[in-house]
Amino acid sequence: MTRLAFERRAELATHPLAKKLFKIMVEKQSNLALSADVSTKQELLKLADLLGPEICVLKTHIDIIEDFDQDLVEKLRKLADKHQFLIFEDRKFADIGHTVQLQYAKGIYHIVEWADIINAHCLPGPGIIEGLRQVGLPKGRGLLLLAEMSSKDNLFDSRYRAATLEMAKKYPDFVMGFICQQGFASEPHWLHMTPGVKLEAGGDSLGQQYRTPSQAIIDQACDIIIVGRDILLASNPLTLAKCYRETAWKTY
Repeated sequence: MTRLAFERRAELATHPLAKKLFKIMVEKQSNLALSADVSTKQELLKLADLLGPEICVLKTHIDIIEDFDQDLVEKLRKLADKHQFLIFEDRKFADIGHTVQLQYAKGIYHIVEWADIINAHCLPGPGIIEGLRQVGLPKGRGLLLLAEMSSKDNLFDSRYRAATLEMAKKYPDFVMGFICQQGFASEPHWLHMTPGVKLEAGGDSLGQQYRTPSQAIIDQACDIIIVGRDILLASNPLTLAKCYRETAWKTY
């Protein structure tokens, strides 16, 4: 697999949003994404403002916010512009094309209006990509396909991963990369974002498995590490976020 500098990969990127993300990563010297799994508006906005300078992507689960309102996403967008990060709503769409279109654009969240990036499972077939694409492409959004997950005994295998890549190649104007455990697409314009990263390898009681930034970036050829609880639960989240950013950047 070719590992080029992020500057060069920005030049080679075919998706405008991927190009923008590569440039953000270079300018901020950050290939760290924060998984902001908190349940209140105040917590999410506080984290986005405090840790925004250290990250290239803020990953949200908007449906766990107990006091969600439109003001939240408007303020998130302002913070994304202020600190130069992209917003990734970790919705994991997994339904037929018509249904995901409604989930993406309608309801109380109107995800397409504020999330730069979304993700989806390929289990339903290419119709899920086409459905999301019809809504997101006109607004300049991007899609990550789930090729692998970090939970123990999951059902993702090499055949599924290969099929995901082939599906992605049919939609280069909307698919910008993958959620995975290892980099597997040889073309340098694809982004590989990986969860399940901690400074010390291990696991939790619910089957989540962790490996170190070095293992994720060097051994498994991933580009962006996604870190959540280790930073969120730290006595000083900003200090630990800086540590993760510096470690991941130097490792790549």
